Amino acid sequence: MQRMVIKLENVGIAVRDLEATIAFFTDLGLTVVGRDTVKGEWTDTAVGLDANHARIAMLQTPDGQGRLELFEYIHPQAIETSPTLPNEIGMHRVAFSVDDIDEALAIAAKHGCLPLRGVATYEDVYKLTYIRGPSGIIVMLAEELNPSISG
Repeated sequence: MQRMVIKLENVGIAVRDLEATIAFFTDLGLTVVGRDTVKGEWTDTAVGLDANHARIAMLQTPDGQGRLELFEYIHPQAIETSPTLPNEIGMHRVAFSVDDIDEALAIAAKHGCLPLRGVATYEDVYKLTYIRGPSGIIVMLAEELNPSISG
């Protein structure tokens, strides 16, 4: 039996402020590849919400392999929840490799986004941290310490 082809298209994240979240991720190096406002029967059916109406933006990593779809609900009203904790079941985080974690953290700090605790080193392979991004999104940043060894 032939296996179905599957490919990750994007990670979707509902946000409180679309423009602020776009600014955060574009400052980190992602590019906006599309924007739209969606509503109508097709989106009600796909998303499972009546009278669904949202502003959306698709962002892409520089390598073209990773995409985030950000959406800000116009209707129904967005529901505020407590920010996710690292050990909670469900959607956990979005992770990015960066070539300079200190620069990435400086960019994040300009948006008021700070590490949950600090920067750790994993077995002399990665420096990594979790930060609390816009709308409470947990973002993992990782810098490979010896890229010539693994690459």
